[in-house]
Amino acid sequence: MMEIVQGDITKLKVDAIVNAANNSLLGGGGVDGAIHRGAGPKLLEECRTLGGCPTGEARITRGYSLPSRFVIHTVGPIWKGGGCGEDEKLAGCYRNSLKLAEENGCRRVAFPSISTGVYGFPIQRASRIAIGEVKTFLETARSVEKVIFVCFSTQDQKVYQQTMKELVNTSPL
Repeated sequence: MMEIVQGDITKLKVDAIVNAANNSLLGGGGVDGAIHRGAGPKLLEECRTLGGCPTGEARITRGYSLPSRFVIHTVGPIWKGGGCGEDEKLAGCYRNSLKLAEENGCRRVAFPSISTGVYGFPIQRASRIAIGEVKTFLETARSVEKVIFVCFSTQDQKVYQQTMKELVNTSPL
């Protein structure tokens, strides 16, 4: 099952939230900064032990002071026009994050719109990749039952809802 909401991913009571991180995993702006602030200093301590994360891959940590048990950190691609493997790297973010969620027995996972903020990935294109990857994954998932796409703005939510209608052929809510 997939759901689309507009709101603050750091407030969700799910098994894992996904962090749109940078390669260092040591915090930044946007969703990344909000997650680090919400989790508290122990998240940064654990992230320092991971040695970073390449674009398209994912790492998992505890959620600390967040309501979620885990934070899955993934590094989305910076948009360079579409000819530098951005689509495949973004798809990898979703596949690798969901794989970690499954390996850790997560049932409910929340994703932000990866790479569509300061990294500049066009949201319509990113939403098609996100929803397509999650839809495919859920067909054979063992533990993951629900994925929530948490959009920052109402406009982003509308884009995701339209994409959901096109790719899943049902109403998202």
